[in-house]
Amino acid sequence: MSQPVVSAVVLSFNSARYIEKCVRSLCAAGAAVGGIEVFVVENGSRDGSVGILQGLEREFPGVLKCIYLPANTGTTVSRNLALRQASGEYIVVLDSDAVASEAALRGLIDAINAEPDCGLVVPGLTYPDGRFQLSTDAFPTVTRKLQRLFALRSLERGSSLEDARRGEVDYAISAFWLFRRALLAEVGLLDERIFYSPEDVDFCLRIWLAGYRIVYVPRVVAIHDAQEVSRSLKRWRFMLRHAGGLAYYFAKHRYAFGLGRLRRRIAAARRARTADPALAVAAATPTTGRSGS
Repeated sequence: MSQPVVSAVVLSFNSARYIEKCVRSLCAAGAAVGGIEVFVVENGSRDGSVGILQGLEREFPGVLKCIYLPANTGTTVSRNLALRQASGEYIVVLDSDAVASEAALRGLIDAINAEPDCGLVVPGLTYPDGRFQLSTDAFPTVTRKLQRLFALRSLERGSSLEDARRGEVDYAISAFWLFRRALLAEVGLLDERIFYSPEDVDFCLRIWLAGYRIVYVPRVVAIHDAQEVSRSLKRWRFMLRHAGGLAYYFAKHRYAFGLGRLRRRIAAARRARTADPALAVAAATPTTGRSGS
């Protein structure tokens, strides 16, 4: 197989209902844009996902590359295994319950190439029935996280893709990301001290602190079935891990209730990149933690 244009990274955990559709959509869309390699990190599923993936590997030899883990390692350790092996110019991080398309990949690649200081680009997301999905937000504070936890559906009902505008966003959930592989050399991998969420917020913030922007392109639309455990109050173990991840995130980035100081740090990083890109890279270089903390 020649050098792929896109490397896709998908995490599978008890995703038998979705994984085949996800993989097939990536293989078809990637072939249409010039070539793709699809990494699926199988995170210890017990629902038949492994058998489905083994069948797909036989169907897509050299394209689908599965990494089978014996137990659930969370969202960071697992994805980093694939990110380290990715060789495409662009990397797509996709949830197993999301679907890619040629139009979405082309649209996002065109969008990131149109703006050299764009570090990460994301599409508008909808539920399978077409309803708007709140996939971007301001950087979290304790108050905002409580709002999302208890009133997410209400927040979504007040918005639509028709109302959404292209522009900068603080962060986007990791259901569908596209960025250049070269970005990882500057901001690092996902922070493995976070087991499950908010690794996506942390990664996006580090992109901003490297002097890049995150751009939301709602005219590019993808479907996300949104089965992630953070949207369910029934998954207490994952909620506790999420709370621990948030506490670590707030301590790491030295804020919790207000964004003023964080905004000033980001503005300084943007000025530094404009003046001297090397200074912005140095400012964003991890000093503690593992894999991009």
